[in-house]
Amino acid sequence: MIDTRELRNALGCFATGITVITALDESKAPVGLTANSFTSLSLDPPLVLFCVDRTIKSFQAIHANRHFAVNILREDQEHISRQFAKSGADKWNGIKFECWDTGCPILSGCIANLECDVEQVFEGGDHIIVVGKVRRMVFDQDSECRPLLYFKGKYGAVARS
Repeated sequence: MIDTRELRNALGCFATGITVITALDESKAPVGLTANSFTSLSLDPPLVLFCVDRTIKSFQAIHANRHFAVNILREDQEHISRQFAKSGADKWNGIKFECWDTGCPILSGCIANLECDVEQVFEGGDHIIVVGKVRRMVFDQDSECRPLLYFKGKYGAVARS
């Protein structure tokens, strides 16, 4: 039997980028959550995916709305990651964003933003796997721009050379 705490520690050895997934709930209010389980899936068609704990309220909004945005955080946006990782708090306090075609919040100053349509949803143990088709994107082409990383339970950044 695999101990879940030990599994989490082992999986934490894989450095990941940090995203904030955003959407609108049924009343058109913005919702969001911090996620590091995000990856590209396909270039043609343009698909991405993220995984979320099935008990997270924001997932219900994403599933119902059928749209979401992926906001890939820069190394200086740790405070945003922490703010959206909390439950029950006013996650949007002081957060600057705009809305694109679907109305999903697009966070300002990110290294990249992707607006997506929900393509498919799969069961994945205690998580849900959400596949999205990218419909619009922007990204920072500055070579000095660096991502916020997560490794062994701590935030980090790419070393400067």
